[in-house]
Amino acid sequence: MRKSISTRYFTTTTILLLSSIIFLGCTFFLFAMRYFKSENDTKLMGIVDKMVTVLESGKIDTGSVMLALSLDALNTVSDTVVFITDTYGNTVLCSEGVDCPHFSQQIPAKVLNETFSKGYTLEVSTMQGLYTGRYYTAGKPYVDAKGTVEGFVFASSNASNLTNYMADVFSTFFIAAGIMLLLSSVLSIVLTSRMITPLRRITEAAKSFGKGDFTARVPVEGDDEVADLAVTFNNMATSLERIEASRRSFMGDVAHELRTPMTTIKGFVDGMLDDTIPPESYKHYLGIVSQEVGRLTRLTRNMLDITKLEAGEYVPAPTNYDIWETLTNVMFAAEKRFEANHIGIEGFAPYKTLVYADQDMIYQVVYNIIDNAIKFTNEGGKISLNVFSKGGMVTVGIRNTGEGINADALPYIFDRFYKVDKSRGLHAEGSGLGMHISKVLVNRNGGDLRAESVEGEYAEFILTLPVGEEEKLPIRSGNSKLQKRG
Repeated sequence: MRKSISTRYFTTTTILLLSSIIFLGCTFFLFAMRYFKSENDTKLMGIVDKMVTVLESGKIDTGSVMLALSLDALNTVSDTVVFITDTYGNTVLCSEGVDCPHFSQQIPAKVLNETFSKGYTLEVSTMQGLYTGRYYTAGKPYVDAKGTVEGFVFASSNASNLTNYMADVFSTFFIAAGIMLLLSSVLSIVLTSRMITPLRRITEAAKSFGKGDFTARVPVEGDDEVADLAVTFNNMATSLERIEASRRSFMGDVAHELRTPMTTIKGFVDGMLDDTIPPESYKHYLGIVSQEVGRLTRLTRNMLDITKLEAGEYVPAPTNYDIWETLTNVMFAAEKRFEANHIGIEGFAPYKTLVYADQDMIYQVVYNIIDNAIKFTNEGGKISLNVFSKGGMVTVGIRNTGEGINADALPYIFDRFYKVDKSRGLHAEGSGLGMHISKVLVNRNGGDLRAESVEGEYAEFILTLPVGEEEKLPIRSGNSKLQKRG
């Protein structure tokens, strides 16, 4: 069964929280037990040390009534049992009185020997059967003025206090942990919902795209990664909507441009067949038919170029060559058009400028740019060339005077299917594919193509390509003729 992101996130968060609580609980209980034992040991040993100090001072002996009263008062205000034994482990005085079980039992010899050898004892046990349950016990021997051991002092407290203490700690900890887990779960659900909601909106918008509706947009909330995703998605949607609109417009233009020449061709051919057009006019009308076929050929070629570009069939074969060769060839090929439109040329001063690119591809790019420049240069205007090298790149600027490009249209001039003036026919501005094809070709050669314009003054296309290197001829081993003469 498919799990949603929210379910996975909640499950992961819950597992992490439970693992953290268990780890924290174990660590906390371990330190609590150590702390409790340390506190008990310190307390019991402190009582034992005081009793040993009193007994070793010689001012009070085990038969003193004052000492008995002190032990009785200690038993009243504390749960600590203090008893004094002789060197054989027989109890001679106890804080619980003469009826306590210590008088009827002897301290095990093992405990006495360990206390004597180490100088003290600290343990949690039944004192080898002395107690019915586990007790914390501390003990020390006390000596007379000559250093002879006269007996032992022991202090004990019931270990069940630890159980009660840990039960209180346990209940407090798990109540706090439960409240924390509940609040964390609620917070996790809220945060997950806030995180998932934009993704769900993006999913719904994507489904709308699948149905052909490119108007859907995702609200942008916050400034995190999900918001960045929403912004990117909206930008993509805007691009898709614009491309779809351009595609529909382009298809309408193509249909119109196909219908117009085909209607013209059919009309003239039918006129020749039914003798409506006299034979002496055939050459004139066949010339018009040839122009219309040329229009169809250009459209078909552009569509084929787009198909090949998208299929990755255009693979550059870069070489080092002089960019001025391409510029010169294109300019000379358009010489009659320059003269017919009285267009002047500036900056045409060829000098060797090597670039590293596919020469055929760049020829097509330069041809497209200059062809457009001639089309849109005003009568008696001029086209300027500017070629220079900088930072490992060669820049070629081709500027034409005239109406320029509208500021609103400039960002989309290289978009596929885009045409600046929708009212003009295919023969004026082409199919809207030339500049897009040029941009792709330049990019595949490691360069860039951009446009600048001031409306009413000029439009300039700036082409940049990697700088080329002078190819070195291989050095021969020697001159064969000279070798023969020698």
